[in-house]
Amino acid sequence: MPNQPHPGAPSTGGAPSRVGKDGADSTEPASPVALAPVVPLRRIFARFWPSARPHLRLVGAALALSVLSSLLAAVSIGIFKVLVDQVLVPKDLGAFRWVALAYLGLTLAAGAIGYGRRTIGTLASERFVLDLRRGVFDRLQLLSLGFFERRQLGDLITRLTSDLKTIEQLMVSGVVSGVSSVLRVVFFVGALFWLQWQLALASLVALPFFAWLARTFSARIKHATREQTRRSGALAAVVEESLANVSLVQAYNRQSTEAARLDEQALARFRARMTATRLSAAFSPLVDLVELAGTLVVAGLGTWLLARGELTLGGLLAFAAYLSQLYSPVRSLGRLATTAYASSAAAERVIEVLDEQPRVTDRPGARVLTRPRGRVEFDHVTFAYDAGGRDAVPPQAGGAPTQQGRGAKRDALRGISFTAEPGQVVALVGPSGAGKSSLVKLLLRFHDVDGGAVRVDGHDVRDLLTSSLRDHVAVLFQDSPLLDGTIRDNIAYGRPGATEREILCAARDADVHEFASRLPDGYDTVVGQRGRRLSGGQRQRVAIARAMVRDAPILVLDEPTASLDEAAARRVLRPLRRLMADRTTLLISHDPAAARAADVVVELDHGRVTAVRRHRVEVAS
Repeated sequence: MPNQPHPGAPSTGGAPSRVGKDGADSTEPASPVALAPVVPLRRIFARFWPSARPHLRLVGAALALSVLSSLLAAVSIGIFKVLVDQVLVPKDLGAFRWVALAYLGLTLAAGAIGYGRRTIGTLASERFVLDLRRGVFDRLQLLSLGFFERRQLGDLITRLTSDLKTIEQLMVSGVVSGVSSVLRVVFFVGALFWLQWQLALASLVALPFFAWLARTFSARIKHATREQTRRSGALAAVVEESLANVSLVQAYNRQSTEAARLDEQALARFRARMTATRLSAAFSPLVDLVELAGTLVVAGLGTWLLARGELTLGGLLAFAAYLSQLYSPVRSLGRLATTAYASSAAAERVIEVLDEQPRVTDRPGARVLTRPRGRVEFDHVTFAYDAGGRDAVPPQAGGAPTQQGRGAKRDALRGISFTAEPGQVVALVGPSGAGKSSLVKLLLRFHDVDGGAVRVDGHDVRDLLTSSLRDHVAVLFQDSPLLDGTIRDNIAYGRPGATEREILCAARDADVHEFASRLPDGYDTVVGQRGRRLSGGQRQRVAIARAMVRDAPILVLDEPTASLDEAAARRVLRPLRRLMADRTTLLISHDPAAARAADVVVELDHGRVTAVRRHRVEVAS
């Protein structure tokens, strides 16, 4: 919630963020987004190179065009020497025609090569980002529910978007730029020695200073950029959380609180950004100074050689042109070094996600669950949540809430045993924190039991392929989350490949048709993010239709009427009964009317079964 930050998050009323001269925090509270573990640059290349390998042909083509571009630049300067020595100095127009035609041809060729190089380079870069983003997204989809409960969504979105683009600048654009710059250095150094080896030696004196400056500034820029990248993730997390809960923020008049949270992270990012900018800005004039010193040395020595007749005017001017072309790729290599270290900060954040291991995995040889009858058994089930991250220990009887350190456990379920027979409705009732939702999470294998077993048709769910288990379970969540698509899309989401007839049949059974048919766009009406363009009852009926089209033998209803008013709840109960017919149903509810439909009522309190009532006994709320 906006006014209740996660454990470990800084208080909005705390000390302002401060970034030291190296871009590091000094005296501020910890950020809600921690720094990712440091990863050496060599390991970063090794980690992401497989993603770049499929695009090596495109990268090779871009490099080849870069080589041709460098050769054309070298030839163009050579022709400039001819222009000065054979046309301008002797004032002879005889060779001018051929020089002009050569320049025209080189310019046209350079334009075509530049177009191809940029197009192919961008194609390689964007394909790399597409593949990498899909790989990271697929990895996120495999991670256990607990991972997302401990992470902030905005920060994960930043890692999946801007951080991946930064990695591309290192792995693809950086490789092309680096190799191209090295080849240009080789070409132009060779041309310098071909023109005048004494001047060439003098010009190379500045290169070690370029390398020293790049090395000195790169490490500091990396440190500042890591902090900037972390703060960008924290900033995105604050924005996402605040906007997702905008109704709560406005209802409680906490706009100023949210603005303070935003300012805290934005100011910290601003300071880290300014630190990196100041370092980069200082690097550039120092490089200019080194370049100027090298140019002056060459100019003085070249003038002396020109006076002695050992160098022509065209040769000196061509040498100066080659030298300017040499310093340009050297500067690029210096910038590339700082970019590489800066990009490593984003790569570290993505690697942290890729290295995260799902806590729930399929065992070797896991069985596929096919056509189950729907018998669900909880056999002496014991389960405890990790207390680190978002999990806080619930208050004990007569006590205050406690907080345990990361890695500690808090019991959620203790020796739970009951059975839901095929077609039976089992109501799970009890106060908040009793363990009702935890049982559902274990059935769906969002978590695995610590003791005992959860079985479906006699099979331990840990021995089943998780995807096949979930294919036979339909879930109706309390908040009825919908996707930002059409009503038809949201119903069809329950089962890939559902036909139009099946969708309409489910919609009629869920009483969706009665309101959808009155909408201007009918079933093509866009429901908005999380279905906000529909009323609560309409959202719930669409969610019921989604569960109906799934046609699973096991049904989980999590407080299906809790968020609805009395009239809306009555309208929903009728399609709910249709949905529950002939299915094994686990019904989590505080509503006595909903619990009356149960064949078995299991009462829970503090993670234990306190009573089991059968034969549709009415249960008090």
